[in-house]
Amino acid sequence: MSVLKDKRTVSKADFINVAHQIFVETMAFLTRLSARYSRLLAEPTAKLAGEVLDEAEKANSIYPSDEQRIRLRKAHLLEARASLMALDVRLALCYEVIMQNPQGAFTNSAGQNVPPGKAEDKLEKMSQSLGGLIDRENDLIKGALESLGRKKKA
Repeated sequence: MSVLKDKRTVSKADFINVAHQIFVETMAFLTRLSARYSRLLAEPTAKLAGEVLDEAEKANSIYPSDEQRIRLRKAHLLEARASLMALDVRLALCYEVIMQNPQGAFTNSAGQNVPPGKAEDKLEKMSQSLGGLIDRENDLIKGALESLGRKKKA
């Protein structure tokens, strides 16, 4: 039986799901870069998104049952957060580059570029969605770190 949406609580491992969403949406965003910039920006940006996901997965795989495991889990959470912050900066740079020629980032079903205003709206929605996910992931990782701090004291 599923839980009603308004009765759901945040899972302690929800940072895994959000990291996955960030990775998927980052890949979709990076496909909007022109070939000229894609070679320079896409790979290192995608790598950061992958690091967020990988470090979150690593942290989640470690059950904090003793002091050493708590430290190891915390280290992976801190690495995930560091990569997340770097990803946020890198995505902002990608956004600036794409906004120099927004109509080149999208085509319609006939293969023609969409008008600049419509392209800017689409890019804005994509970046807002990614920004919201990044903020949420940051909060979730902070919460997981605080939870580890409470386990350490107990």
